[in-house]
Amino acid sequence: MTDDRRAAGTPTLEDVARAAGVSRATVSRVINGVRNVDPVIQEAVRQAVSVTGYTPNRAARSLVTRRADAVALVVSGAGIEPEAAPEASGNGSEAGTSGDGNSFTAQVFADPFFGRVVTGVVNYLRPRGMHPVLMFAESSRAREEVVAYLRQGSADGALVVSTHAEDPLPALLAEAGLAAVLFARPARPVPVSYVDLAHQDGARLAAEHLLGRGCRRTATISGPLDVPAGQARLTGFRDTMARHGHPYIPVAEGQFTQESGEAAMERLLAEHPDLDGVFAANDLMALGACHVLREHGRSVPGDVAVVGFDDSSAALACRPPLTTVRQPVEGMAAEMTRLLLDRLARPDGPVTSVIFEPELVVRGSA
Repeated sequence: MTDDRRAAGTPTLEDVARAAGVSRATVSRVINGVRNVDPVIQEAVRQAVSVTGYTPNRAARSLVTRRADAVALVVSGAGIEPEAAPEASGNGSEAGTSGDGNSFTAQVFADPFFGRVVTGVVNYLRPRGMHPVLMFAESSRAREEVVAYLRQGSADGALVVSTHAEDPLPALLAEAGLAAVLFARPARPVPVSYVDLAHQDGARLAAEHLLGRGCRRTATISGPLDVPAGQARLTGFRDTMARHGHPYIPVAEGQFTQESGEAAMERLLAEHPDLDGVFAANDLMALGACHVLREHGRSVPGDVAVVGFDDSSAALACRPPLTTVRQPVEGMAAEMTRLLLDRLARPDGPVTSVIFEPELVVRGSA
């Protein structure tokens, strides 16, 4: 291969070695990620690679390192099969599980949450010469394919975004001994690392903001209550309101979709026409709530203040723009990726979790 590169005028390992002032073997060790190389020498080799324009041969490197230099980014559905009805996400996104794979992927790509996850993952992997392989696991057969793909070494590990509380994929990966990290705490205990948000604290920020505006007849549109994020955001909001002397908070359950937010807002208005504040457990549902309020002649925030959750593109698409609780999805996705690469470097390391802090972003809706 070296001769072919020279014939084509392509930089070789020897060129890098001369530029760095080290041996060809040392260059190879640095490029292949061998850990016990002096950091000064590593930096010299990296600079030489940049100066010479050397590009490692991925296939040859994989033979040496036994790594694919790729990770699977898996959007995984529930344990239900095609004939069952679609459900909602466990992480604040709207994708449900459906027997129609095209429908499942369409829902995924329609949700701003997933685009933010991809951005965070790609931005972390690209400087490290790695790339993600996007996979969907909306059925038992698709999950088997993911496990087989990882077992055969086509990807080094998996970053998993589950869209349902009963998703069996995390447990399958753990049982198979495959490297994986989850976005969001699993509904059932699984020995797999994860990143998540302090959801109750985020809901507390929303409650305190509505109270600070003088709202006294508040209601909430919760997420699905069979998933940890939905439960935690509802608990945090209710607890904070109770601490401020508001023991009863009307609740309409949604499914993290704009349509479910519209339906929930209709129910709340019918049952509590005098409400003056609404906390929706994600921005898509808040967007739907604002549409319904306008249709009923209620001004936002004049008559009803509305707070969302996520700080997604839906928050800016809303009129007025949404006051919302920011979930730093891109940063969480990058940290999820870092945890996976650390797991690959230290397979015997402990399972861990990283919890991010929410932030209130004040705009025009409250």
